[in-house]
Amino acid sequence: MVEVFRELGTGWAFVDRQRHVEIDGQDFYLDLLFFHVEQLRYIVVELKTGPFKPEHTGQLGFYVSVVDDLFRREQHAPTVGILMVSDKSESVVRYALSGVTRPMAVSSYTYEMLPADEKAVLPAADRLTHALESRRPGEWDDLTQE
Repeated sequence: MVEVFRELGTGWAFVDRQRHVEIDGQDFYLDLLFFHVEQLRYIVVELKTGPFKPEHTGQLGFYVSVVDDLFRREQHAPTVGILMVSDKSESVVRYALSGVTRPMAVSSYTYEMLPADEKAVLPAADRLTHALESRRPGEWDDLTQE
């Protein structure tokens, strides 16, 4: 796992995988939760093995809101959500994110559209994809279940 963090760049701290949160008696699990120590913000990463579906943005937005409410402190910058999918349609992603106000990225599509301070904390999408794809066999396998 150390190699993955080296690929992401400096400042990334691993918080948890399959982070459990309970909301009104319902269980939810965030695939990966990071904290960027230089930008003072949480980063939620959701991994999907299949193609992008519009409902994925709702799930990621929900998780970003939960992290902002339960973990984020006043001095922290807003949480960023990253959705990694195996395939995506540029048009479907564009429509799905057209009304989203929280900083989110879907693979490489929205990286260029993020505000400058959000982009500063995130590695380029291809770098993040490479880091996640280069993990050891079996590592994080349980994270990609939908």
